[in-house]
Amino acid sequence: MNRIERFIGWRYLVSKRSVKFINVIGIVSVVGIAAGVAALLVALSVFNGFNSVVTSVLVSFDPHIRIEKKGAMDVEEYSAVSRVAAADPRVVAISPFISGKVLITAGYHQRVVSVRGIGEKEMNAVTGIGSKLVLGDASLGTGADTTGIIIGITLADRLSSVVGSAVTVVSPAGLQPALTGAGAPRQFRFTITGIFESQNKEYDANVAFVSLGAAQALFEKPGMANGMDVRVSDISGAEGVKKAVAGRLGPQYTVSTWYDLHRSLYSVMQIERWSAYVLLSLIIAVASFNVLGSLTMSVLEKKRDIAVLRSCGLPRRSVVKIFLFEGLLTGVAGTAAGMLMGLAVVLLQQEFRLFPLDPTVYIIPAIPVEIRLWDLFSVAAAS
Repeated sequence: MNRIERFIGWRYLVSKRSVKFINVIGIVSVVGIAAGVAALLVALSVFNGFNSVVTSVLVSFDPHIRIEKKGAMDVEEYSAVSRVAAADPRVVAISPFISGKVLITAGYHQRVVSVRGIGEKEMNAVTGIGSKLVLGDASLGTGADTTGIIIGITLADRLSSVVGSAVTVVSPAGLQPALTGAGAPRQFRFTITGIFESQNKEYDANVAFVSLGAAQALFEKPGMANGMDVRVSDISGAEGVKKAVAGRLGPQYTVSTWYDLHRSLYSVMQIERWSAYVLLSLIIAVASFNVLGSLTMSVLEKKRDIAVLRSCGLPRRSVVKIFLFEGLLTGVAGTAAGMLMGLAVVLLQQEFRLFPLDPTVYIIPAIPVEIRLWDLFSVAAAS
C-alpha cells in the first residue's frame, strides 16, 4: 500500500459525509469492536486469575510429582526409586506414602475419609502441610504404635473434635472377616495433634494424615508403600523432571505431575476458557459486519470520487486498497480503544477490588484477574 492510498483512505475516514447516517454506522462499528475487545480481554483475565488461584491452592498442598506402581512397593524397591528420583538436582524432597479409605469416628459422628501415611520428617517438605496448620502441630511420630493424626478443619467440625480429641479409625483391612462373622473389624485409636486449612474444601473435609508406620499398620502393609511423593525446586520444571525420572525408572512405574493429578479439573477450565473466547469473539464479528456496511455505503457515496481517481490513472486495485485501509483504521481504532478499556477494568479490579466476593463463602476476597501477554495478542488477532 503506497502513500497516496493511505492518504486518501485516511481523508475518507475523517471527512464529513453527505449522508450523516454513514458516520453513525462508523461510530457504532468502533464502539462495537471496542466493547467486544474489552469484554474478551476482561473475561480471559478472569479465567487466568481463577486458574492461578486454583494452581496456588493445589501446589501449596499437593506434591509436585507422584511416582506410583501397580501394587505396593517394599522397602528395597521404594528406596531404589527414591535414589533414582533424588539423583535429579531439581528434586528437593522425596518421601514414600501409603494411602487408603477408612472410617473415622468420634462419639456419634462418623465419616469416610482418605488417610495418607507419610514420613513425619519429609511431610512438611513434600506436602507443605506445615504452612497450612491452624491449630496444633505436625507431630505424628515414626512408629506403628503412633497415635497422632492431622485432619482438615471441615472434618474436625463435622466430627465435633479439636486438638487433643481422640478419634477411632476403622481399618478396611479387617472388613471382610467382620462381614462374614469370622472376626471383628480392626480399630485404631488416634489423638488429633493438628488441624489444617488448605483452602480446598475437598481436602479439608476428606483427608487426614498419619505417620507412615501407623498407615502401614492400619492397612496391614508392613514395610510397604503405594508410591513416592516428590517436590521440585521450580514447579515449572515438574514436567521435565517427570520425563527424566520416568525414563530412568521404566514403564512399570507411573509418574504424574501436579497437573496430571488434576487434569480433569484443568480440562474443564480450558473448555470454559475457549468457549468464552469463541462466544465473545462473536461480538467482534457482529461489529465487523457494521464496518462492512459502513464501507459499502461509503463506496456508494464516493462513486464520483472513484470515477475521478480512475480517470486520473489510479488502478482499480489501488481504489480497493483505499477502502480496505479505511476499514483497517476503523478496526485498529476499535481494537485500541477496547484494549485500553479492558486493561483499565483489570487494573482497577486488581487495585480497588471493584467486584468483591463474600469471604465467608469463597477463599478469595474479590474476583481474581491476571493479564498475560499472549492474551493481548490473541484478542488483537480475533479483532
